Amino acid sequence: MNGAWQIRPEEPGDADAVCALDNEAFGPGRFAKSAYRLREGVAHVAELAFVAMQGGTPVGSVRFWPILVGETPSLLLGPLAVKEALRGQGIGIDLMRHGIAKARVLGHATIVLVGDEPYYARAGFAKLPPGSVKFPGPVDPQRILGLALKDGALANLRGPVRRPRIDDPVCAAGAPLGAKS
Repeated sequence: MNGAWQIRPEEPGDADAVCALDNEAFGPGRFAKSAYRLREGVAHVAELAFVAMQGGTPVGSVRFWPILVGETPSLLLGPLAVKEALRGQGIGIDLMRHGIAKARVLGHATIVLVGDEPYYARAGFAKLPPGSVKFPGPVDPQRILGLALKDGALANLRGPVRRPRIDDPVCAAGAPLGAKS
């Protein structure tokens, strides 16, 4: 925590605020991206969902999701969202670092994401070897980043990225599959 915001676990009552932060940060086009398709129907890791609070209001959020890389369990970071007017103050980095520390304590070995290396490198992420980790759909391989939470854990992380299970048969926007519009 710094003087301007505090980070706490996400609570069920935060869902609408987290959705609003994601909408503001990424817009509706995010649901077509590979990372969102991997989240579709899969529950995020509840112990790894955090919000940044400022003056009693959620101003940032981060979640981590279970994935498989080949047959190896890993985490997918994101979305990481910060209220537009407050970006650049370190809220996102603090949220990430908080989540990474908790993931390490919980025994997770690796975290992957698709993002801008200069930003995520501040939390320890680096480009993965080209072709080692393959996201479904169109993803720029130069933007696939990884972080080892255990020594050497990235060395053998290889294969296609996929969902480990389906927890709830819904689309990424939250509508039940087969629902009439």
